[in-house]
Amino acid sequence: MESDMKQVRDLEQDKARARGARLRRVVIENVRPGVDGGSFPIKRTVGEVVQVSADVHTDGHDVLTAEILHRRGSQAEWQTLELRLIGNDRWTGEFRISTQEPHFYSVRAWPDAFRTWVRDLQKRQDAGQDLALEFLIGAEIVAAAAARASGADAQTLRDAAERLKDSKAKQEERFELAEGKQLLELMARYPDRSTATRYEKELRVEVDRERARFSAWYEMFPRSCTETPTGHGTFKDCIKRLDYVAGMGFDVLYLPPIHPIGEMGRKGKNNSTSPTPEDTGSPWAIGSRLGGHKAIHPQLGTLEDFRQLVSKAAEKGIEVALDLAFQCAPDHPYVREHKEWFRIRPDGSVQYAENPPKKYQDIYPLNFETEHFEELREELKSVVLYWMAQGIRIFRVDNPHTKPYAFWEWLIAEVHKADPGVLFLSEAFTRPKVMYRLAKLGFTQSYTYFAWRNTKWDLTQYFTELTQTEVREFFRPNLWPNTPDILTEYLQFGGRAAFLIRLCLAATLGANYGIYGPAFELCENRAVRPGSEEYLDSEKYQIRAWDIHRTDSLRDLIARINRMRRENAALQSNTSLRFHNVDNEQLIAYSKASEDLGNVVLTVVNLDPHHRQSGWVDLPLDLLQIDAHQEYQVHDLITDARFLWQGPRNYVELNPQVMPAHIFRVRRKVRSEQDFDYFQ
Repeated sequence: MESDMKQVRDLEQDKARARGARLRRVVIENVRPGVDGGSFPIKRTVGEVVQVSADVHTDGHDVLTAEILHRRGSQAEWQTLELRLIGNDRWTGEFRISTQEPHFYSVRAWPDAFRTWVRDLQKRQDAGQDLALEFLIGAEIVAAAAARASGADAQTLRDAAERLKDSKAKQEERFELAEGKQLLELMARYPDRSTATRYEKELRVEVDRERARFSAWYEMFPRSCTETPTGHGTFKDCIKRLDYVAGMGFDVLYLPPIHPIGEMGRKGKNNSTSPTPEDTGSPWAIGSRLGGHKAIHPQLGTLEDFRQLVSKAAEKGIEVALDLAFQCAPDHPYVREHKEWFRIRPDGSVQYAENPPKKYQDIYPLNFETEHFEELREELKSVVLYWMAQGIRIFRVDNPHTKPYAFWEWLIAEVHKADPGVLFLSEAFTRPKVMYRLAKLGFTQSYTYFAWRNTKWDLTQYFTELTQTEVREFFRPNLWPNTPDILTEYLQFGGRAAFLIRLCLAATLGANYGIYGPAFELCENRAVRPGSEEYLDSEKYQIRAWDIHRTDSLRDLIARINRMRRENAALQSNTSLRFHNVDNEQLIAYSKASEDLGNVVLTVVNLDPHHRQSGWVDLPLDLLQIDAHQEYQVHDLITDARFLWQGPRNYVELNPQVMPAHIFRVRRKVRSEQDFDYFQ
């Protein structure tokens, strides 16, 4: 009997689907967000919102109901949330990410017979028409919903249908019932979706842990954690420096490659091709007779020392990020054991890396077009899994744009099968579309062109693109004022003020940012030669014994800025970034706000590192929910100074030799229960 009943139900469902296919009248188009039409997932972290919008329309004049379908990857059933019509057939709604797992969403809509009937009933009443037949039509619609309902709801709907049919009841009572909130809510609970249109795609949300959205990185060469120029730092020395890094408020400690450094083709100081026996070589020339990508440079310590560094860092709230550079020194074991993984030149030698006219004689690139590609990629995956086993969950990937897209898509997916919390930072300083493609394929964060964006126009245009277009759905920028490869002219010639300016910009424009230290906090600005962005005496080729205790260090200011980032939710995301007009091209102003507008941070920066600049800042008070007729307080989180402003237009003046930026917490005036004004 139960089997027969199931067959009947299935048959009825098939009939309903067939009828719906014939009568499907609603069109759903232009669903957002969706990366390349849904070919790639959008990115979120737990607690963030997905704001869904779509064009939804139909023939004729029926009222439509549209809804978001969304579910977690571990759920089979869809949850629904109604969309709101905002005009011109555009609908919008939102759902919140609840767990760290993939989420899926789509859109569904149908002609709503009940709402159409209620709307037309009102029009007919206003026109003075006879409503007797209309109430009978409405009663049929409500009775059909009662058949779909159960329990008390079904009885309530049946009662409503009978009252609508009751010709003895007063028309006003029946009309009041038809427009009543209770009946509308019940009818919405049991809709007739038999003719619904569903968007043809299920869109995906890739959900990462919070550190993907909000982090502060500090890059440090372990071998330079030494107090003597002739010494070689160790992991134990790095452990001693953890208090210094934690004291500045960083939560990610990024280490360049820690593996044995090749001896063949080794580079000397300042990238010299004539090294001395004392030269240590570049950490990115990975591998020697002492081992390869799964080995540790012996002068740094042991694997147990490294594990202890990772553990001690975690105790201080710091994650260790490891460099992932898939390339080899000429004496790497891979070259000896798997020559088929490299390009062989006509003379039988292995092709070293080149970016003409630059030559990297100490590095052999891997050949991803080899016939032995399957073996190669499995080996490279094993490298990542090996370091994950040592406690690493963040990888900074060196030059991913020089390897195939398909490889990264495969590798990141494979790693996330083992641990979806592993983060990948793409170091791809290349063409925008290439950078964006890598992000779409799975890279969690990405380096940017921030270092070279120095004018107000450049910064405004670039960050508007990153935060207010489709790019924000898949590309998480990580802003670095400097790296071991990048010492911009702005930093070379702007003095201490230039470092302050770039720090304030990076830490407030981006929820993720980083510095290469101690070079940054000590304002190291010597280039190897005019016109070059290479550091003189670069740590890439030699050990630097930094005096981290110098009194002119920026470490205290960095600590203050990182603290304000942790204390202000507005600075922990990029989606609310908005630029504001200032009548001086040397001043840039922008704000960020928390989702509930309870926390608003306004940043004003003097982009001129040499001269005092002043101007008038225009704020959209209505968008910030500030009363234009009330005073409001701007509290400078750098200097702790407080100013009372009123109205949208206010004056600022910044001397770069003192402090080139204001980072204001905006506080509205409110009235307390004790009947006095204060700011919050």
